Amino acid sequence: MNPSDIQNAGDALYDALVQRTTMAPLTTQYADITIDDAYAIQQRMMARRLAAGERVVGKKIGVTSKAVMDMLGVFQPDFGWLTDAMVYNEGEAIPASTLIQPKAEGEIAFVLKKTLKGPGVTAADVLAATEGVMACFEIVDSRIQDWKIKIQDTVADNASCGVFVLGDRLVDPRDVDLATVGMVLEKNGDIAATGAGAAALGHPANAVAWLANTLGQHGIALEAGEVVLSGSLGIMVPVAAGDNLRVTMGGIGGCSVRFV
Repeated sequence: MNPSDIQNAGDALYDALVQRTTMAPLTTQYADITIDDAYAIQQRMMARRLAAGERVVGKKIGVTSKAVMDMLGVFQPDFGWLTDAMVYNEGEAIPASTLIQPKAEGEIAFVLKKTLKGPGVTAADVLAATEGVMACFEIVDSRIQDWKIKIQDTVADNASCGVFVLGDRLVDPRDVDLATVGMVLEKNGDIAATGAGAAALGHPANAVAWLANTLGQHGIALEAGEVVLSGSLGIMVPVAAGDNLRVTMGGIGGCSVRFV
């Protein structure tokens, strides 16, 4: 893709975000789009968001679990950016009208106390740099019509990020076995998804290490104080106005969210 096409695609995604509309997959509009092109489009979209006053507060890893890979037909991880405009508090109501086609994922969030920058970051480095972990919801959303995405589409669309909700408790990651942590996600009182920490690339810290090393190739660090969402531990659960969700993780705590 040429620079003009990249800029136009990023602007189209930003417009879709602001107007809460969907657009045709980029992979059907640009036959030659590569993953590198998609990250360049993502950067253009994010530049528009930052220019409008948003501030980066962290990063997210997407498509880490086999359940989500199978649902989307996307078979490698990706990453996106978290901003202050995406943050909701535990138990707070999210207006469904602010999203397009949202789905909820239960994840483990890492709050960093030290900066991590690849290459060479290991899972042990991640745990040493982590202030604490929390149960969280990522509410993924797609500006691509009907979620008909390939890896290039979701990468360009900031890894299909919508908003996120952090839980009510911060836990030292050395006090819990993150690989065996069990997750139960309830929707309106019924179990909608289950999973375990190992769903995120074998261990959530592996996912964060992957992100630190991948970003390091571009000269970008995971900064102290940032939040990192380490990837879904189960299937994505569609949500709409009137839904109440809670995710519970053994040894870590819970997180609740409702949609109005």
